Amino acid sequence: MNFSEEPHRRYNILTGEWVLVSPHRTKRPWQGKVEKRNSEERKVYEEGCYLCPNNIRAGGIKNPNYTNTFVFTNDFGALLEDSNTENYSKGLLQAKGEQGICKVICFSPDHSLTLPEMEVQDIQIVIDTWIQQYITLGEKDFISHIQIFENKGAIMGCSNPHPHGQIWAQSSIPEITQKKTFYQKKYFNENNSSLLGDYLQQELKIKKRIIKENNHFVALVPFWAIWPYETMIIPKRQMQHIGQMNEKEKQSFAAILKILTIKMDNIFECSFPYSSGIHQAPTDNNHYPEWHWHMSFYPPLLRSATVKKFMVGYEMFANPQRDISAEQAAEKIKTTSDVHYKK
Repeated sequence: MNFSEEPHRRYNILTGEWVLVSPHRTKRPWQGKVEKRNSEERKVYEEGCYLCPNNIRAGGIKNPNYTNTFVFTNDFGALLEDSNTENYSKGLLQAKGEQGICKVICFSPDHSLTLPEMEVQDIQIVIDTWIQQYITLGEKDFISHIQIFENKGAIMGCSNPHPHGQIWAQSSIPEITQKKTFYQKKYFNENNSSLLGDYLQQELKIKKRIIKENNHFVALVPFWAIWPYETMIIPKRQMQHIGQMNEKEKQSFAAILKILTIKMDNIFECSFPYSSGIHQAPTDNNHYPEWHWHMSFYPPLLRSATVKKFMVGYEMFANPQRDISAEQAAEKIKTTSDVHYKK
């Protein structure tokens, strides 16, 4: 099969879903949506920013004069700790109350920065904060799942350019995590090894989709990628969650996270928008020996800094589809410089 020319489907080993790949469509004329490109020049401190140090947030609370990361409970969180947990069932209509806690993590007091522009040691402080929050929130009896994520860029619906991410901790386990648990457990029971670990070994032999590798982590474009420049960071050692990293692994994670996000910025020489998330074992007191945590990036840009990929039509009603192949995307990202285009 000619992956670079012929339409084909690819299987996602983590979710059991398929993606249609149509690489021949990259030759078609394009008159798609073009987004406005915002100015990237930002101040170190912005008086009107509710995430900057010493400023007052929308809820009326004043931020401390923080110097690295700053975590607070979201003033307008999608989940509430004291939420009603009653069940509702009436014929075919079912509902269940959901408890949870939503946190905001400011990565830096510097309003002008993004992760790729931060120093490795400062990114490691962010990682340490993620770990501390995962462990602390996971110890709560009513918390079964913790989702750490970042929406970067206005195109992704990010309401504030200040460098920050979020954590949603909730009482139920979301659908995607349930799917990934099912397929990892199935493989682990049949092979007594990690699904992602074995997949990673295969990718390291083929080397077509590898972007960057260091002593403890690999950044790659997954074989089943949906978004044009979708990427994934996978630890070489199987770990169920980020709290199991040692100091060297945390340093390696910070280093590869910086390089990957620099490369993404360099593709179109812009602050590359994406949604990123860390998938790891649930925190419901069950054992998950099959889990191998990983971090995924879903960027919406397609052909330039202003052309956005939409999921519409066939993708909404049938299954995901992409034009650029995973191999083409990996080569594009891999060959960009490790030095940020602003420098």
